[in-house]
Amino acid sequence: MKKVHIKSFGCQMNVYDGQRMADILGEQGFEETPTPEGADLILLNTCHIRDRAVQKVYTELGKLRDIKTAQKAQGQDTRIVVAGCVAQAEGAEIQRRQPAVDLVVGPQAYHRLPELLEQAQRRRTVDTDLPIDDKFGHLPAPKPAAIRARGISAFVTVQEGCDKFCAFCVVPYTRGAEFSRPVAQIMAEIERLAASGVQDVTLIGQNVNAYHGEGSDGRAWGLARLMHRVAEVQGIHRIRYSTSHPNDMDDDLIAAHRDLPQVMPFLHLPVQAGSDRILLAMNRKHTADQYRRLIERVRQARPDIALSSDFIVGFPGESDADFEETIALVDEIGFASSYSFKYSPRPGTPAADLREQVPAALMDERLQRLQARIEHHRQAFNHAMVGRTVEVLLERAGRHPRQLAGKTPYLQAVQIETETNQIGDRVQVVIERAGSNSLFGRKAGEPDTPSQNPAMLDPAARDPANKDLAA
Repeated sequence: MKKVHIKSFGCQMNVYDGQRMADILGEQGFEETPTPEGADLILLNTCHIRDRAVQKVYTELGKLRDIKTAQKAQGQDTRIVVAGCVAQAEGAEIQRRQPAVDLVVGPQAYHRLPELLEQAQRRRTVDTDLPIDDKFGHLPAPKPAAIRARGISAFVTVQEGCDKFCAFCVVPYTRGAEFSRPVAQIMAEIERLAASGVQDVTLIGQNVNAYHGEGSDGRAWGLARLMHRVAEVQGIHRIRYSTSHPNDMDDDLIAAHRDLPQVMPFLHLPVQAGSDRILLAMNRKHTADQYRRLIERVRQARPDIALSSDFIVGFPGESDADFEETIALVDEIGFASSYSFKYSPRPGTPAADLREQVPAALMDERLQRLQARIEHHRQAFNHAMVGRTVEVLLERAGRHPRQLAGKTPYLQAVQIETETNQIGDRVQVVIERAGSNSLFGRKAGEPDTPSQNPAMLDPAARDPANKDLAA
């Protein structure tokens, strides 16, 4: 078989798209390979959300050009494809900057990969159209063997694009307007996943809680109603969704966290900033107080919920007072985890033209301080788990003999040592220790004996204040 190497950058949707492109290419006789060396086809699935991500793509392309040249000298014809959001945003500029690229294809056109690759054999090709037709209807169903190889957890795209037009964001320009897949199409995919052993599904979209796909009754279904339907699928024990916008967090969705045992007590709900002045400049269409009241409603429905968010530091015009309001919001809510980034001007977005850009050194300083507060709350949440018994879905082998790794309902990584369990089991685990990035525990009912893991035998490793322990 021909070999294809696929490397995805960025968000969960890119992971999903990379898998679906592998399914398409599998139908064309390609087998995935983990390294670009020796591959007949190399595909970069790219992210355009920040400038650093874009520059990483061009650096990678320089390395791939050298591989392509070396393999050509040995008689192997290697083609390079750039897909994803950088492809959509920059188009032919990619081939101008890196002539080794044979094909540039946007995220809404990758279902046409076979014919585009055929065109690229004759001439270098660019396809960044935003077609009206539904690309998902053209994608082949993944083979059961491919599903099993990807594990017991899976992403399922249910919605794409965004109509919010936040001032800093390129998504409306690279992914297009909001589009929701029909319920029947989504359910067919999830039922195939469940039949091949998937137990944990994450419904994803750029603005997933704006989902409004056509249901079996011919009407638009919201995300909550879709999740009720997913919860009926035999074998699906865990449901999550990401990423959401506060303005689309409706009563039905909040109630789903209360009423559906399969919906995990974890919510990623980006706020971006704690200052109303900055939120207005960002065109977020909500205030910090509205966000606080929304979180109160969510916690009333599911008191144990773990919250996650996104933050941008150094948005144009951000003052010291604005930043302090963000710090105050972080401390008030106590997020279990969060992502935080320095503002990165994206060409074509309204914020890129704002004059009051924050100096880079000040952005660095603010980011370090914000990340320190986020980490404080993350560690506090993790250490609060010590002594509790929680269900862990075992997903993969650990790094040590007899060790298996899984996740709690709160999306925390857990390591246990067991000789009686296997991947796919859901076990009750007593959390004994919190490392810097993982929790460590034992199966409930087993004796509390010292672990054979050297890290766990180290007395310093049992000290919750020790944050240098590799997890």
